[in-house]
Amino acid sequence: MYTVDLAYVGRGLHEELVAHIADQQGYYADEGVHVALRDGCSWDEERLRRGATIGLGRALLSRLTDGIPWVALQVNTHRPLFWFLARPGLASLADLAGRRLAVHAPRTAPGCFTRIVLRRAGLDPDRDLRTVVRPPGDYGMDLRRLHDGSIDAALVGSTMAPEAVAAEHGWQVLAWVGDHFRIPTVGVAVDPTCTDPDDPAVQAVVRAHRRALRVIHDEPDTTVRHMQTFLGRHTADEVRAHYETFVAPYFTTGGQADLAVGAGAITAVATELGVPATVTAAEFYRTAATAP
Repeated sequence: MYTVDLAYVGRGLHEELVAHIADQQGYYADEGVHVALRDGCSWDEERLRRGATIGLGRALLSRLTDGIPWVALQVNTHRPLFWFLARPGLASLADLAGRRLAVHAPRTAPGCFTRIVLRRAGLDPDRDLRTVVRPPGDYGMDLRRLHDGSIDAALVGSTMAPEAVAAEHGWQVLAWVGDHFRIPTVGVAVDPTCTDPDDPAVQAVVRAHRRALRVIHDEPDTTVRHMQTFLGRHTADEVRAHYETFVAPYFTTGGQADLAVGAGAITAVATELGVPATVTAAEFYRTAATAP
């Protein structure tokens, strides 16, 4: 049996759902590969590059800023599962001007994506609002701070269904990042200097993930059951609504990247980071060029 380390670098459905389904449905075993799912959230790039990673956004940033030649072999979605959740009185991204926003650091993938979205909304993230930088997590502290008013809004991820949380507390979902910035994100990536992209273990993982993507589209009840593992605070109806709104319509059917979307995303990310766009979409996303 083949073996491979596969590291996730964030928490929640966005990062973990496809690998979770592949594991729980027995697809890794079917492909003859033993996958050690590793928590790489706090790993540096040197440790992360020794195995495969799910975090394509982080891999792209690393390639642009550190020169590590990551390549993405499979893509789960083109719409990042992050949302702006806000206290009452804010109705749009423009209303964040002068407000306190909890957000990831600028040179992390979700932090970079957030800054791109804010700029597209006409806001300078360094001057027009007050940012409270915090590391990736389950966003529970952000909910406490929204409750006590110490922040006005938070960029939250898929450890919750933000629309259900907003309805419960009388808050607002100002925007879904996936509506404002598209990038082929989360899947399987390797550094070819450490791991051959054609390594049988890696290709077995890619095949297993493609099967998991088919489950997401063909077996809603199975997918919702798996999603409830991550969304334990929500009712079955809330989880299904989240699936129908953000997952089923936008996860890929076969793991391919849309290279036109990828090209635009690489340009936007490089511009935000202030570095040259030293890689093309075809070089980074080594999947067939199809629509998501």
